[in-house]
Amino acid sequence: MATKMKAQKRESGTPHSSLTELRGKGDVPGIVYGYQAESTPLTVSEIDLIKTLRESGRNGVINLELDGKTFNVVMSDYQMDALKGNFKHVDFLAINMSDELEVAAAVHTVGEAAGEKEGGIVNQPNREVHIKVKPSDIPDALEVDVSKLEIGDHISVGDIRDTVSYEILDEDDFLLVSVTAPRTQEEMDELEETPETEGAEPEVVGSDEESDSDEDKEA
Repeated sequence: MATKMKAQKRESGTPHSSLTELRGKGDVPGIVYGYQAESTPLTVSEIDLIKTLRESGRNGVINLELDGKTFNVVMSDYQMDALKGNFKHVDFLAINMSDELEVAAAVHTVGEAAGEKEGGIVNQPNREVHIKVKPSDIPDALEVDVSKLEIGDHISVGDIRDTVSYEILDEDDFLLVSVTAPRTQEEMDELEETPETEGAEPEVVGSDEESDSDEDKEA
C-alpha cells in the first residue's frame, strides 16, 4: 500500500536565496515529472519526507498530492547536504502502476556463514542489484542466505537469479557475497608497514555550487 505525502507547488526559476530560505524553514525543494505529470517544481516538508521514506522504503510508491491532483511516484534522485546531513533537493518520478520499473534494490545477508564460525571473513562487495519489476512488487530488499557458505565460497547473481520473481538486470558473475580466509599475522604486518601515498588528495564528492547549478536548470 502506497504512503501519502503532500507537496506544495513553487515558482520555476526560484533563486538560490529563496531555496536556502525554504530549507531553513524545514522544506525541501524538488520536482515531479513523468507519467501524466508535467515537469513541476515543488516543495515538501523534510519531516514528512523522512517519515514517508521510513514507511515506504527508498523504492516505495508514494501517493503525492499536488495542486489538487494525486500522482503515484517514486523518489528517483536526491541531494544531501554533506555537512548537515539533511535533504537539499528531491526528484519524484510519476509512474504508471502497470509498467515495470528499473530500480536498485538493497542486498541483505541472512544467517551466519559456516565459514565465519571458522574464522572466515564475510565480504559483501556489492550491496545493491538492479532489478526490473512492477511498482507494486518492488521488494524492500533482496535477501541472500549465507548460512551454507564455507571459506572460499561465494554467491553471485547467477546463483540466485531463479529464486526471485522479478528480473535481475546485473550479469550472472556480479558478486554479492564471499567468505575469505582470515589474514595471517604476516599479511597484517605487511599492511601496517605499507606507507600511505604522499600528497594524496581527498575525493570531492560534490559542491554546493554544483548542486545549486543543477537546481537552477530544473527550476
